[in-house]
Amino acid sequence: MEILILGGTAFVGRELAAQAVARGHSVSCLARGESGAVADGATLIAADRSRPDAYDAVPERDWDAVFEVSWQPGFVKGALAAFGARAKHWTYVSSVNAYAKYDTPGADESAVLREPTALDVVDQELYGEAKVACEVASREAVGDRLVIARAGLIGGPGDRSDRAGAWVARAARAPEEPLLVPDTPELATAVIDVRDLASWLLDNATEGRTGTFDTFGPVVPFGEWVELAREVGGHTGPVVLAPREWLEEQKVEQYMGPDSLAMWLTEPGYEGWSSRSGAAAAAAGLTQRSRKDFLVDALAWERELGLDRERRAGLSPAKEKELIEALNQ
Repeated sequence: MEILILGGTAFVGRELAAQAVARGHSVSCLARGESGAVADGATLIAADRSRPDAYDAVPERDWDAVFEVSWQPGFVKGALAAFGARAKHWTYVSSVNAYAKYDTPGADESAVLREPTALDVVDQELYGEAKVACEVASREAVGDRLVIARAGLIGGPGDRSDRAGAWVARAARAPEEPLLVPDTPELATAVIDVRDLASWLLDNATEGRTGTFDTFGPVVPFGEWVELAREVGGHTGPVVLAPREWLEEQKVEQYMGPDSLAMWLTEPGYEGWSSRSGAAAAAAGLTQRSRKDFLVDALAWERELGLDRERRAGLSPAKEKELIEALNQ
C-alpha cells in the first residue's frame, strides 16, 4: 500500500511507520522532523502544518491509507481538505478524553461525547473537545472510509509520558527499598501497548475495516498490576500500604504528572476511566499481548531512558521516602 502518516516521528506515528515498512508498504511521513527521525525505510516529507503551504510538498497521488493523530482541529481539517478525497481508507486516532463522563465502568462507544470546540487551535484544557471536533471533521470529510480509534492510556517502547512504566521502573530502581503502594487493590488500571494498537490499525487499513472503536488495554486490578511490576522489576523489599483516604489527605498527585502515583485515580466521577468495555475493537480483531510481556518490554525501555532520571509520572525517591516516614509517624 501507499501510506501517508501525518506525523510519524514520535510514538504512535513512528510505530505505525515502522510496522508498515516491515510489512512491505511504501510509507511517507509528513512532519517537521523535530521529534526524531522517521522509521528506517520511511520517507520524511518535512513540513510545518501550521503554515498554509504545509501540504505542497506531498506528492499528488491517491493514498491507500492515511493515518492522522493530531488533536489540533485546524491541522486535521487542513489535511482532510488536502487528502480526504484521495484516500481509500482514513484512520483518526482519537482519545477516550472525547467522552463527556467517566463514571460508568464498562461503558462503550455509545457514551455521550463532549461538545466539539469551534476553535482551530487549542491548548491542553480543551484536549477532549478538540478530539471530538477532529472526529466530526473526519467523519464529514471521509464518511464510510473512516476508522476512529478512541485510545485509552498508551504505553510501551517509545512512551515518554512515564505513566505505564512507572511501577515496574520503581521496582527495578530500588528493589530492596520499601515500596509505597496505595491500599486500593481493586482499583482498575488499563494500558494498551503501542505495538498492538499500531498493528491493529494497519490491519484495518489492509482489510478495509471501518467504524468507531474504543482501543483500550486489558483492565487489571491495581493490586495485580503492582505485584506483576514487582515480579518483573525484581522488587523484594517490603510493601508499605497507604490508605486511600490518607493519600488523598496528603494531596498526592494522581495518575500522571511529577511526584504522582501513576495510573492511580480515585477522583469521584472517574470510576470508569480505566475500565471501558473495549469489546467492539476486540471483536474487530484487536489482540493484546500479556501484561507480563508488556511490562518486560516497558522495563527495557525505562532502562534505556534511565531509571534514575527525573520522571514525568511516578513518585520521586525523595517524595516516596517522605510519604513513608509521614505514614509511619
